[in-house]
Amino acid sequence: MLADLIPAFKPLRTFLAAGLALCAAACSEGRGGPLPYNMSMAPPDAPTIQALETNYRIAPLDKLEIKVLKMTDLSGDYNVDLAGNISMPLIGEVRALNLTTAELDSQLSAKLGEKYLENPDVSIGIKESTSRVVTVDGAVREPGAFPTIGPTSLMRVVALAKGVTEDANPRRVAVFRTVSGQRQGAAFDLVSIRQGQSPDPQLYPGDIVVVDGSGIKQAYRTFMQSFPLLAIFGPL
Repeated sequence: MLADLIPAFKPLRTFLAAGLALCAAACSEGRGGPLPYNMSMAPPDAPTIQALETNYRIAPLDKLEIKVLKMTDLSGDYNVDLAGNISMPLIGEVRALNLTTAELDSQLSAKLGEKYLENPDVSIGIKESTSRVVTVDGAVREPGAFPTIGPTSLMRVVALAKGVTEDANPRRVAVFRTVSGQRQGAAFDLVSIRQGQSPDPQLYPGDIVVVDGSGIKQAYRTFMQSFPLLAIFGPL
């Protein structure tokens, strides 16, 4: 009798084996990556009062308002990506990082004037500055830039982004900050923070938070993996 039943159990064994394999793969999501965990975070550079129209240096994830006279298809809001670039019709990707609005104006005018427009009239304004917000991106429900006046915490800003998504890896959350003019980064484990096993790190305006997850775009993965292992909230 038992011998007769063994063939019938083969599909079940195959199904269970596949399920265990999938579970093992899912459960392997945890800590990792090149950034050190739970490091003591130095406060960011003190904000300086400056006229954004002339002296402000464009930073990753800033939102720019670009107007090209009589060209509605080119005019609009443009987000600076994590690598410091913007992408515009006709001319494609343009480097904006660390430029003033006047410098970027000259660069865009030159590129548009090379092939497409005669004496283009370009004006640029800073619509949103990451120096006044904490930016949350990656595997969260509502990524965005959240205004903050003073220090806050990692758990609070993730809550502002409506929490992590189903495909998020809450054990691998990167925080990037500028200290002494240098971009620095470290990783944190939200699960340990929620359980009281790790402190909830203090965040400041200008910080960028990226929650890892299977749905994160390759650009973010590349950005997160580009920091050397020796950087323990030191220069990167």
